[in-house]
Amino acid sequence: MKTYRSFNRFVTLLGGVAVLSLGTSLGALAYDGQHCKEAGVCWEAQPGYPEKLAGSKYDVKGLEEPHEVAKQGNSERAMEARNAKRTAYFHKTGKWVYDVDQIPE
Repeated sequence: MKTYRSFNRFVTLLGGVAVLSLGTSLGALAYDGQHCKEAGVCWEAQPGYPEKLAGSKYDVKGLEEPHEVAKQGNSERAMEARNAKRTAYFHKTGKWVYDVDQIPE
C-alpha cells in the first residue's frame, strides 16, 4: 500500500511539472515574430493605441516640467536625511528606531 501511495504522489508531481512546462512553452510559442519593424524591435501597439501620443490620453503630461523632474531627487535626499538620523541615533543608543518622529531630539 505504501508503494502505491508513493507512486501516486510521483505521478501527480510529474503531471504537475508537465502542465507547468506546457503552460510556459505555449506562451513562448504564441508570438511568431513576423511583425518586427527591424531585428529586436517587435513591439506592437494594442488596437486603439494611437500612432502619435501627443494630445492623446496616453500622453504623459507634466513630466518635462522642472519641479516634476526634481521630485525623485527631492525624495531621495529626504530619504537619505531620515536614514542619517536613524543611523546617528543607533550609534548613540544602540537601538534602531524606524519611525523618525519617535527619535528624541
